Amino acid sequence: MARTFTYSGDEPVRINKWLAQSGVCSRREAEGLITDGLVSVEGEKISSPGHKILPGQSLSLAERANTALENKLTVLLNKPVGYVSGTPEGEQVPAVRLLTRKALFGESETIPGRRHKLAPVGRLDQDSHGLLILSEDGVVAKAVIGPDSEMTKEYLVRVRGEVTADRLAKLRHGLNLDGRRLKKAEVTEIGPQRLRFVLKEGRNRQIRRMCDLVELRVVDLQRVRIGPVELGNLPEGQWRLLTEEERAALIAAGAPRRPTRQGPAQAGAVPRQDAKRPAGKARRPGKRPGSRGPAGR
Repeated sequence: MARTFTYSGDEPVRINKWLAQSGVCSRREAEGLITDGLVSVEGEKISSPGHKILPGQSLSLAERANTALENKLTVLLNKPVGYVSGTPEGEQVPAVRLLTRKALFGESETIPGRRHKLAPVGRLDQDSHGLLILSEDGVVAKAVIGPDSEMTKEYLVRVRGEVTADRLAKLRHGLNLDGRRLKKAEVTEIGPQRLRFVLKEGRNRQIRRMCDLVELRVVDLQRVRIGPVELGNLPEGQWRLLTEEERAALIAAGAPRRPTRQGPAQAGAVPRQDAKRPAGKARRPGKRPGSRGPAGR
């Protein structure tokens, strides 16, 4: 089914730039779709990537464009301690090596191989474990770790040291890293020497460094949620596909917020989508995912 969006900005803007800023696809993907004749404005196919859409005009993506954008692999991995999220150094072992048929949780027609360009969407330290998203989908990556994203990530942390009210207050708001103030964090005590962190940013080894500043030492750190996607009962060392519902939920959660008041012209105004395939209710991560269909990941 074709999807139609209406441009709500105040000034003309290049289509590839608008689609990228709106989280529909990357600029390069938009240029490819335009070249393939899959983009129309007011019912007329667009042939130039530099074409500008005007305020109030409607843009349509052909069904084949939607399939091409959605048919990119994204997996969820319960990463064990000892594996690195990204490019390994020396004798380090990359987490992508765990993406084997034997380690698959559920069903998938596609097993990641050399033809796939999976990258971590939010790194997880070698000494940490839990939920790691690996994807070749630029839209998912932008939603989760894009410069405008404030998607929350949840961690369960075991520490050594005395957990006091003063230390909790500082962890929640009052610390600086690398000369910059940290965003407010949700930090709660959930048991003896056990803390729950909810962050909106992902600075390098942030939780460990935060705890160091208040004289607490992290002895175990597990990520259990990224935005609306939870680790659930995915066994450690195993992986599964991101479902269509989860992808839609991530993109919705990472979409830039509309301004409360109209200001200067904004080329990246979020499009109003006039017709789209219903995303449906997101599947609970604990359930066994189904097989990967034509538009799955």
